[in-house]
Amino acid sequence: MSEPKFRVMHTMVRVKDLERSIDFYTRLLGMQLLRKLEYPEGKFTLAFVGYGPEDTHAVIELTYNWDQDTPYDLGSGYGHIALGVRNIYGICEELEANGARIPRPAGPMKHGTTVIAFVEDPDGYRIELIDLDTMS
Repeated sequence: MSEPKFRVMHTMVRVKDLERSIDFYTRLLGMQLLRKLEYPEGKFTLAFVGYGPEDTHAVIELTYNWDQDTPYDLGSGYGHIALGVRNIYGICEELEANGARIPRPAGPMKHGTTVIAFVEDPDGYRIELIDLDTMS
């Protein structure tokens, strides 16, 4: 099989509190902070988090604009980031115990048997958790 022409590199989300967002994605979702770049002239910082190196894994770019005082409008076009997990019920309990908001608790999806849940990051971005053991 030949190497594809394109590959997903990252998904970018704008965040209001960079350290709080890094904590959420690393401590609660188990990602690693891969790199952090500051751009003083542009007044912004980029932090890349993920489950593996950027040359082999898609990652999330957290963009913090230094002069943004109000929360971002999440918009109606954004959907969600999806993460595969095992023991989704236990994961949701752990996330909730650590202060994460779970707007859609773990349970079977409509019209299917796959168990899913949604958690929100500190800025309100939704992350779908998909139970790998029940995927259909």
